[in-house]
This record gives sequence, structure tokens and C-alpha cells, in this order.
Amino acid sequence: MRMLIVCCCLAGSGLAVAPGAFAQDEPSNTRAPQSDAEWKYWLDNMVRLHGFSDDEVAAATGETAEKIARLRKQLAIRKEDFPKNRESLLVVPWPGGRHPRIGFLEGAIRPQRETKVSVFTPWAEHDFVVVDVPEALWSNLGLTYLAHTHIPTYFDDQKITLKKLEWTRTDDGTFEIARTLPNGIVYTATVQPKRDHVLMELTLKNGTQETLTDLRVQNCVMLKSAAGFNQQTNENKIKKPPYAVCHSESGDRWIITAWEPQHRVWFNERCPCLHSDPKFPDCEPGKTVKLRGWLSFYEGKDVEAELKRIDKTYASDWFFRYHSNAMRKGGVNCSGCAAMRLSISARVAHSMPAISSG
Repeated sequence: MRMLIVCCCLAGSGLAVAPGAFAQDEPSNTRAPQSDAEWKYWLDNMVRLHGFSDDEVAAATGETAEKIARLRKQLAIRKEDFPKNRESLLVVPWPGGRHPRIGFLEGAIRPQRETKVSVFTPWAEHDFVVVDVPEALWSNLGLTYLAHTHIPTYFDDQKITLKKLEWTRTDDGTFEIARTLPNGIVYTATVQPKRDHVLMELTLKNGTQETLTDLRVQNCVMLKSAAGFNQQTNENKIKKPPYAVCHSESGDRWIITAWEPQHRVWFNERCPCLHSDPKFPDCEPGKTVKLRGWLSFYEGKDVEAELKRIDKTYASDWFFRYHSNAMRKGGVNCSGCAAMRLSISARVAHSMPAISSG
């Protein structure tokens, strides 16, 4: 059954179309800030945090490199002022302007920034992964949403263009976004940075008149801008469902991501990227279903112990508290809770086999 899944990041998909022909009539993907405050925010985001060149900022905004250089100097924004001391992991919206992949670019034309955040590693300045949440949403309707241009979606086939959105930025550093699709499906994404990890949530509300099934999700962690992790190979990656893990060239630094309820773990060496892809429970009309995700960094040799520690954190930090609260409030389909709880409990209770970093 899984061999039939069309993977938007997966090279050689049998259902892939000629992407150039599909994308040639689409509008510009640039986004120019609309106020002085937004210009300051996005220049700070692109230059001080991401370390973008003036040409990359110009590509993101549609302005000239000369104008970008003038504004950058006027606002005294410098890449040399990257924040040194941070109380939590640094997470900001990915701004566009620099493609988040190294390869397989034909499989991700016009990547949309409203699904992507940059999570900065604790090891170097301007060093980050780009998390696409969600990259793709599948249902019994077919490909229901895609965060770039590649394979036509259910709404592309109906000649419906989705409007551009932006992340909502909250005072505590959490990022939230909600998109209502033309048929009434609503998905929301939340990304919350913590001291040593990032918690993520995806919610889907069924606003249609029919039950939605086969609700598979692709969430992608792209490694292009993470030094030491961006080799175009899968030899540095480990599948330990629900965990997708990548180690550095030195073998003592790790990027870890997980989503539950778990569907499958896989990688694409051309991008390169990690996938821990979840699956929503079937969703009846008017109901809401939810997924939870994790991203963290680890330095050390015993990644097996680290995964066990994260399992315990899942149980204590968000899983049981979240689902008990959800069930008390009602309206949330927790049909996948039992399987998720058993999966976590089993991993905590039983020692896992040793994991090689080689």
C-alpha cells in the first residue's frame, strides 16, 4: 500500500508531471513588505539571522539589490549581529529568497514561505534547518494541499488559486497559521520553540459534508543550510520510527524529528531532507483531528539514550496533558490516541537496540 504513495519530495515519482509547464503561468513568488515595521522585521530576519546577501533579499522581496543595501544600512542591520545568547531555540519564519533545497529543485518550484520556519542549530551562526509543516496533505480526495509547485493538487485541477498567507507571530515566540481550503477543510499549524526542542502541532477540521479518510501528511526538514548535515546522501541518516535522525560528519551532533501518530519515516538524499510523516485519523464532518511533532538537536555519542529521553519528554511534556485536555473539551477525535500512547509507552519501557553513527 505504501508503495503507491506519491511523494512530492521523492525523485522518480511515477505521477510527477513536467513541472516547468505547470508552473510557467503562475504569479511571482516575491513578497515585498508593506510597511516600515515589516521592512525592518524582514530585513532583520533575512540579514541578521539568515545571513542573506543583498541579492537573496532582493529575490525574496522583488526589490533591487541596491535598494536593499540602502535600507539595510539605513536600519543598521548587519549579519555580524547574530544573537549570541538565547534562552530557547531560535525559530523564525523562513523568508524565501534562497531555495531550501540543494537538489531536486524541479520537484519544488515556487516554495511557499507560509508553511516553512527556520530552526537555527545551537552550533553556528546563520546555521539552520527549514521545516515545512505541512509540505503536503493527502486525503481520499487526492493531493489536497502542496506547499510548492510540482504535482497538481485537487484545487489546481479546478483552476483555483490559493491566496498567500503569513505566519502569525505571538509574544511568546510561537508561530501559528490557519488556512481554509475552498471546500471547507481548515488546517492549522503551530510551532513553539522551547529551550532545547521545538514542539509542533497540526490540526485539521473537516468543514465538508463527507468523512475524510487516508489523511496522510508530509512534513519535511530540509538540511541545506545546516553545516555538516547537508551531504547529499542517506548514509548519515537513521530510521527509528517515529524518529528521523541525521548525524553530522563528525558523528557527534544530531538532528532529530518525530511526528505521531506515525505513518512512515523516509529520506531524500537529493534535497537532502528528513521525513517523519504522520497520518490523521479519519475525520467526520464537523470534527477536528490533530497531530503532534518534535524537533531537537543533540550533541554526544549516545543517541539511543537521547531518543529514550525524548520519549519520556513526549509523555510528560505534551502528549498526555494535551490529549486529556482535548478530550475534556470535546470535539477532538482521539481515535489515534490509544495507538500513540502504546507506541510511546513501549519505547520507554523497553531498551532499544544500539544505533550506529557510522
